[in-house]
Amino acid sequence: MKNFLKPLPALVLIVIAGTAGAHHGSSISYDIDKLWTTWATVTEFRYMNPHPTMTFDRVVEGGEVEHWVSELLTNPSMMARQGWTKGKTNDQLKPGTRVKLTLGTSRASGFSGIVMKVQAENGDEIGGSRPNLQAPDLDGVPGGLQPEGDIVLPGAAP
Repeated sequence: MKNFLKPLPALVLIVIAGTAGAHHGSSISYDIDKLWTTWATVTEFRYMNPHPTMTFDRVVEGGEVEHWVSELLTNPSMMARQGWTKGKTNDQLKPGTRVKLTLGTSRASGFSGIVMKVQAENGDEIGGSRPNLQAPDLDGVPGGLQPEGDIVLPGAAP
């Protein structure tokens, strides 16, 4: 029995390392160091693994409408543990719902981002939100906070 247990610590480390390496990092695709907030109207929400997705519109200066795509940083399992079941979340984020989002823009720029926090119009947090996030309010600013400089994405030629 003792000989069987000797390789156990090494096996545990291999399993942990493999699991950690298999999950993607949000900071690779999104600029989560420069978050910003905006009011938006949900156009579609999908409660799915590994991360829920949401499309939304935001009205910017001059009345122009920007159409954004996003994923939520949280996952359905964590949302359910916080009481945000699929039915409840789908009801709270149905098309036409106005929400305040805290998000990071895609490093590839454009109208794509990762949502770190969702708030209802009354201030209630919806679905796995991250508390105490500080971010400038860029409601109405075209493009929100786009990445600056020449950012080389993983796998892209410099």
